[in-house]
Amino acid sequence: MSFSIRLTEEEKMLASSYAKLHSLSLAEAFKRALFERIEDEYDISVADEAYADYVKSGEKSKPVADLWKELDL
Repeated sequence: MSFSIRLTEEEKMLASSYAKLHSLSLAEAFKRALFERIEDEYDISVADEAYADYVKSGEKSKPVADLWKELDL
């Protein structure tokens, strides 16, 4: 699949500089940026859901030192 996007000259220069800095083609730089953004948003969504479950459970966190004692570390 291919697609095109419109960039201002300034945006094109910035994107091209970024791609060159990382030894990537412009297409690969955009592809990586897109999938990194998707992954970041997914991770945030999963974390938000996990935190909501934790809050709803009513459990309380403990200091890490207590965990070390339990594990005899």
